[in-house]
Amino acid sequence: MTSHDVVQQVRRIYGERSIGHLGTLDPFATGLLILLLGRATRLANFLEIEPKVYDATIQFGTETDTDDSTGSAVRTAEIPAREAIHAAIRSLTGAITQRPPSYSAKSVDGTRAYDAARRGEPFELSPTEVTVHRWDLHEISDSSLRATITCSGGTYIRALARDLGRLTSSAAHLSALRRTRIGDFSLSDAASLDALKDSPAKLRRLRVVADA
Repeated sequence: MTSHDVVQQVRRIYGERSIGHLGTLDPFATGLLILLLGRATRLANFLEIEPKVYDATIQFGTETDTDDSTGSAVRTAEIPAREAIHAAIRSLTGAITQRPPSYSAKSVDGTRAYDAARRGEPFELSPTEVTVHRWDLHEISDSSLRATITCSGGTYIRALARDLGRLTSSAAHLSALRRTRIGDFSLSDAASLDALKDSPAKLRRLRVVADA
């Protein structure tokens, strides 16, 4: 299910055509998606939606063409040493330059990168500046790690996984991803799509108050 699929279902649930979302989720990912309905769509630029927080699982030993578990293997390597993993995480913390995945929604001359990649003509996307505020490591096993990653908008966790593999002289891809927070909005306060279908939640009204 894509973020657009969610918007389509919520349109039917609330009978509202004008709906926008703040921050696309990859189809294989789960977690928080903020939706603005009706006149609230005009407030998108005024909402504080950073930082973003993700629970991620990174698998070592294989790099894929999509940088996640939905893709095909393009390279394999030995599992890295833990010292190398910790050193690479330090290199991937703070203000960094990141090349977006070939399979992404980035657009070049009106063409989405994922459309070009599916045709076998992937774009060489330009690096972008992002900020990774912190990695909270939960577990490092022989072949994977689990971490909570806090980052700026525009950060691709898939690309972090890919680069973590490369920096450790190994290979890696993202095997699971769940977004738990966007700015002041938390997954713990969210409603599931199934719950909305059964009993549509009362909408939360938004107001923007200008600084004095």
